[in-house]
Amino acid sequence: MKKTVLILLAILPLVACKGGHKTLLPNVSGKAGEVIVVMDKDNWEGNLGAETRDLLACDCHFLPQAEPLYSLVSVTPGGFADLFKVHRNIVIFDIAADKKKGEISFLQDIWAAPQCVINLTAPDAESAIETLKANGKNVVNAIEQAERDRVIRNSIKYEAREIAPQVSAIFGGSPHFPSGYKLKKKTENFVWIADEKQYTIQGILIYTYPAELAEEFKLNDIIAHRNAILKENVPGMFDGTYMTTSTAVQPELEYLRYKGRDLAQTRGYWEVENDYMGGPFVSHSFYSPDGMNIIVAEAFVYAPKYDKRQYLRQVESILYSWEWMEKKTEN
Repeated sequence: MKKTVLILLAILPLVACKGGHKTLLPNVSGKAGEVIVVMDKDNWEGNLGAETRDLLACDCHFLPQAEPLYSLVSVTPGGFADLFKVHRNIVIFDIAADKKKGEISFLQDIWAAPQCVINLTAPDAESAIETLKANGKNVVNAIEQAERDRVIRNSIKYEAREIAPQVSAIFGGSPHFPSGYKLKKKTENFVWIADEKQYTIQGILIYTYPAELAEEFKLNDIIAHRNAILKENVPGMFDGTYMTTSTAVQPELEYLRYKGRDLAQTRGYWEVENDYMGGPFVSHSFYSPDGMNIIVAEAFVYAPKYDKRQYLRQVESILYSWEWMEKKTEN
C-alpha cells in the first residue's frame, strides 16, 4: 500500500486531471531579454534570418550605447532539444512545402512557465518573410509583454509592501515595488523611490499636476512640467545641480492603452544640470480618476559601467504594474 501511494504521488504532478487543472510545468530557463530562434541553417544565413535579426535584434531605442532589442540564440530544428524547450521566449519557424500559406500563432506555457512561444509556419522562406513582416509588431509586443509580466510577477511576489500604501495615499494608486526599493522622498504631490546599489540606480518618480485641457499630453507640455518638478525635487550631488531633460536628442511621445488605461508614454534622456550624470528614462502620463489632474509615473536608470537595456526594462515594467486603490480593495 505504501509503495502504491508513493507511485501515485510521483505521477500526479506529471498529468492534468479532468477537473481542468493545468499540468505542472518547470520554471523557464534563459536570461532576461533572450530569445531562442528555431530555424534551419540555410534560412538563418539567408534573407529570412536577416529579416528576423532586423526585427528582434535591432538597436534598442533611447539607450546611450547600441544594444540589441533582444539577444538571439539560433537553434536548428534538429538541435531543438529539451534543454531549449524550457526557455522563456521561443520563436519557431516551421518551413515546409506541405504548408498551404504563411501563418503565425502565439502560445503560452507549452514546455515551461511562464513561457512565450511564437510559431510561424510557411511553405517557403519568401512566404515566411511576408508573414513575419505583416506580424512583426505583434511578435515584438508578445515577447515584450512576456518579459514585462515576469518582472511584475516577481515584483508582487517579493514586494516591499510598505511603499505602495504611502504612494496610494497621495495619488490614489501605486505600482508594485519589489524588495530593494526604498522611499527616498515624499511630498504632497511627489514621491521618489529607488533601488540604489554601488554602481547602479533604478529609480521611479511619481508626481502630479493640474490638467490643462488646452495642452495636456502634448510633448512640450509634458517635458516643461517634468523639468519644473524635477528641478524642485531631484537635486544633484552639488549645489546648483538638478535632474532635467537632455536636449541632445528630442524625446519621443507615443499614445498607448494598457489594461483599460490610456497612457502618454515619453522616452528620452535625463541629465544633471551642471554635472555629467545622465541616462535613459521612460514616463507614463495619465489622468487621475476624477480627471482633474495628470499623474506621471517615470522610470530612470543610472548605470555608467554597464549596458542599460535590462536595467531599464526591469524598472519600466514596474510602471505597468500600477493599480488604483479601489481595485486593490475589490480584490
